[in-house]
Amino acid sequence: MNDDVENQQKESTADDTGGPVGGERLAEARREQQISVHEIAKELHLDEPKVRALERNEFDILGAPVFAKGHLKKYAQLVDVNSDDVLTDYYQLTRAADLPPVISVRSTPRRELSPGPWIAVIVAIIIAVSAYWWFTSQPVTTEPEVPEQDLLSAESSDIVVPPSTDASIGVDPAPTDEEIVAVPEPEPEVESPVIEPTVEETTSPEIIAGQMRVLVTYTGDCWTEITDSSGRRLLFDLGKDGRTVELSGAEPFNALFGNPGNVSLRVNGEDYSLPPTDRPDRPMRLTISGS
Repeated sequence: MNDDVENQQKESTADDTGGPVGGERLAEARREQQISVHEIAKELHLDEPKVRALERNEFDILGAPVFAKGHLKKYAQLVDVNSDDVLTDYYQLTRAADLPPVISVRSTPRRELSPGPWIAVIVAIIIAVSAYWWFTSQPVTTEPEVPEQDLLSAESSDIVVPPSTDASIGVDPAPTDEEIVAVPEPEPEVESPVIEPTVEETTSPEIIAGQMRVLVTYTGDCWTEITDSSGRRLLFDLGKDGRTVELSGAEPFNALFGNPGNVSLRVNGEDYSLPPTDRPDRPMRLTISGS
C-alpha cells in the first residue's frame, strides 16, 4: 500500500471522525515531512506492520498499554507533534479499556470464638490456686531447739579420745579415790594454807626456738580442741571448772573453744586476751601466736 492510498483512507476517516487523532495525527505529520515508514520503524525499533498499526490506532498489536504510550510519545518527538495531544487522544480512544475493574468486596463471615481454650485456662488456674492453698495450709512442724551447751556436752560425751603414744601430748588422768590424800583440818586460829589449782603439763616446760607455751585455765565447762602449726593435736577434751592445762608446741596454735567465756589464757607467761564477742557462750575458733 503506497502513501497515496493511505492518504485517501485517512482523509475518509478524518471526514467521519472530525479530524485525525492519536496515531493518525502522527501519520499525517510524517507524510507532510516526507518521512517513510521504514525510517520511523528504525527509530522506534519496531517492524513496519506495527508502525502502521500504531498509525491506525490499533494499539493492542503493540502489547501492554505502557509500550503503546511509549512509542506514541517517541513518534510524536520524531515528527514534531505535541506528545500531550497525542496521549490525550490515546486516553480518549482507550477510555473503556482504562476503566478500573469493578471489584466487589465480599465480607468475610465473622468467626465465633470457641469457648474450649478459655475453659482449659480457667481449669488450669483453679488447679494452681488449689495446690497453692493446700501447701500453704499444711501445719509446719519445727523441731525443738537444743541449747548449745547441752549439744556440746552431748558431743563431748560421745567423743572417745584415743590414747596418745607421745608422752608430750598425753593428758594426765583424773586422780582416783585411792590417790587422793586427805588434808588435815587446820588448827584453830591458824591460817589455812592456800591450795593452788592443779596444773596439767602436757609438754616439756623448756621452750626452744619456734616453740610456744600456753596455759589454759577453765572457770566452767568448755569443749576444747588445740593443735600446733604442724597439725599435732595438743588437746581434745572437755575442760571443767578449776582445771588448768599447760601446752607447748610449734607456734602458732589453732584453737576451738566451745564456750570461750569460761576460758582464760596465758601465752609464754603473759596474759592473752581472747577476741571480744557479743555471745561468749558461742563456739570460737582462733589462732594463738606468741608474738
